Amino acid sequence: MTVGFALCGSFCTYDRVFPVMERLGKSYELIPIFSQSAYSTDSRFGIAEAHIARAESICGGPVLHTLPEVEPIGPKKLLDALVIAPCTGNTLAKLAHSIADGPVTMAAKSHLRNGRPVIIAISTNDALAGAAENIGKLLSRKHYYFVPFGQDDAFGKPTSIVADFSKIPQTLELALEGKQLQPLLL
Repeated sequence: MTVGFALCGSFCTYDRVFPVMERLGKSYELIPIFSQSAYSTDSRFGIAEAHIARAESICGGPVLHTLPEVEPIGPKKLLDALVIAPCTGNTLAKLAHSIADGPVTMAAKSHLRNGRPVIIAISTNDALAGAAENIGKLLSRKHYYFVPFGQDDAFGKPTSIVADFSKIPQTLELALEGKQLQPLLL
């Protein structure tokens, strides 16, 4: 089975995301996909070039990071599933409103045409504020599955939600069967 593994710009979660990518790489062929931010932004959590190199090393192939690179995912039926981890509030909003103007959202749009699962591992500071509506929209749509999530700092950042990235493999396995891993809220 081939799984797309898309990273967005919630850089503070990469130290929890890459080990999951490594774990999935032992069971699935992985195709790495980076958002424009993930591909080009250096942050206090690391240099973009190092993240790209790590993903390419784990997956054994180049990171897809442009619209022309990801558009064929659907027509060529390249993926059995697509994991978006971390999925930022920006990407979540675009998915909820069917906006496909970047590599990750275009990969999802292209992939969804085949009725195959998209697994979302959310990481956003406004999940219990502005992004709540978008989470609700995607929870009610076919072929979207969420990695269980919860508040990461209820007192310091009361509207922030982060997925339990360690549950990505379980969520993926069940999504391939058309089932949502429960409990969803941690």
